Order: sequence, then C-alpha cells, then structure tokens
Amino acid sequence: METVIKVENLLKRYNELIALDNFNLEVKEGEIFGLLGPNGSGKSTTISCILGLLKYDKGNIEVFGKKMSPYEYDIKRQIGVVMQNVAVFDELTVYENIDYFCGLYIKDRSLRKQYVKEAIDFVNLGDFEKFVPQKLSGGLLRRLNIACGIAHKPKLIFMDEPTVAVDPQSRNNILEGIKKLNSDGATIVYTSHYMEEVEKICTRIAIMDKGKNLAIGTKEELKNMINLGENVSIEILDFDEKYIQDIKKLPNVYSVEYVNKNLHVKYTKGQRNLIELLDFLRERNVEFGHVYSELPTLDDVFLEITGKELRDGE
Repeated sequence: METVIKVENLLKRYNELIALDNFNLEVKEGEIFGLLGPNGSGKSTTISCILGLLKYDKGNIEVFGKKMSPYEYDIKRQIGVVMQNVAVFDELTVYENIDYFCGLYIKDRSLRKQYVKEAIDFVNLGDFEKFVPQKLSGGLLRRLNIACGIAHKPKLIFMDEPTVAVDPQSRNNILEGIKKLNSDGATIVYTSHYMEEVEKICTRIAIMDKGKNLAIGTKEELKNMINLGENVSIEILDFDEKYIQDIKKLPNVYSVEYVNKNLHVKYTKGQRNLIELLDFLRERNVEFGHVYSELPTLDDVFLEITGKELRDGE
C-alpha cells in the first residue's frame, strides 16, 4: 500500500509548552486509522499541522507523497474534514450547505449537482433537503456535517469525533457510512472518545500522549503489548478482604480489588485462570453470584499505556 500521510520528527511549541515532541506517523492508503489520546495529548495539533493550518517548528509532513504546506491547494482538494464542532451555515438549507462546501472544490455545476445529490443520499437526508440546521435533530445535524465534508469525494478524510452526543441509531448509521466511504476507496483518519467505535472500524491505531506516539498497531498488536490477559469479575456479597493477598499469589494474577460487592481480578497471559480462582473461593466456602470473564479491551490498553482515562475532561 502507498503511504498517504508521512509525518517525521514533528516539533510544535506554544511558547514553553511542547505540543508535539518529535512526533512520527505514517498512514497507508485504504486504512481507517484511529488516532487516540487523552485531552491535551496533541491530536488536534497533529491534524492541524497535517492540513497545513498550523505552522510547526521543525519536521516534515508529506501527503500523497508531496510536501504539505498551507498553499498546496492541489493536495487540499483531495482532503475532506469533518470536525467535532458542527460547521454549517444556519441560514442555508441542507441542500444549500452541501452545495456550498462542495462548490469550494467542484466548479462544474452539473458534476457538483450530481455530487450533492449523492452526498444527500449517502447520509439519508433526502427528506430534509429544504430544512435549515436549527430544524434538525442532533443526529441529523451530524450527518449534514459529514455530507459537507465528503461531498467532493476526497481521497483522504479526517473525522474528529463525528458521533459525539448522538443517539445509538444515528451513531450506527454514521459508522456504517464511514466503512462505506472506506470501501469506496477513501483513507480515513479517525478520532473518537468511544473505544468500542475504534475497535469496530479502525484497521490500525496510534496512541499518543504529551505530543509523542506511544504505541501503534492493529488492536490485536496493541493488546499484545501489555501484560493484561483476562479480566474476571465475581459478585460476592460478603467477602473477607484478607483473601486478597492470597489471590495475588495465584498464577498469572496481575491485580486484585474488591469494589461495590464485586471482586475484580486481572491476569497476565495464561490458561485455567477462572477455574483456579473459583476453586480458591469454593475451598474457603466463599459464596458468589454472577461471574464475568472477558479479554482485554482497547480501554485497558489505553489506560495501561497512558495511565489516563480517555474520557478525562469530557
């Protein structure tokens, strides 16, 4: 696959604050690339630099194999941007908004009309063409925002939190739309605070913090980078916490805590973990209820690598 975005040793300062610290990134053609990081990690700064919207102190950025600058309009015509904050004109209708943003790139009226119609159909806004944004629900407004960003059929699309504050049905429609854009040939850079979305649609993921790229890979590769293997939760109404130290001595145990009448045991890699834990409890006549066991999630990976919850500050 060809390289669509290549960022090398990017340094960006805001006075004494280092927003990007020799940051490196490479996105391949055809990927849905997840860019994750806690608030203040440098995600927005990275995207702004790649788009040529922000000057940086040192480093190199290439998009489609060409050095990116604020004046590379031939490159920018091939890029679509869907930002977290909805950016449409309140006084224009759905159709007029999409037509305006598409017209920034497509001057041929006949072709633009075709593209606008296709964008409206893509986000299922055909029944709302004459509505102004104030008349749309949150989910429909998000879909309008997406249509405005992708109507000109860009090869590279940046999507920053496109599903924030929408209902589950709208979120699912948006995610399916993103996968359709990708299957039609678009490379997508995607940021989200919803880890389940990232796990569902992203082919590769970068975790960044304090302006650095801490880890990169598929979700399976990222999960293999951490010690965590299995999470076990057991409902126990009456648990003597003196047993915690004994449980910590069981094979492969990573951490143990008893919170809100539930025993939580995290393991490193291993087999028969749950069986040995249940045997331990039975031998001590500890009565327990529901038992849950799950493999590590992307949330677990993120928390171990950065030490922070992704939703901090949200």
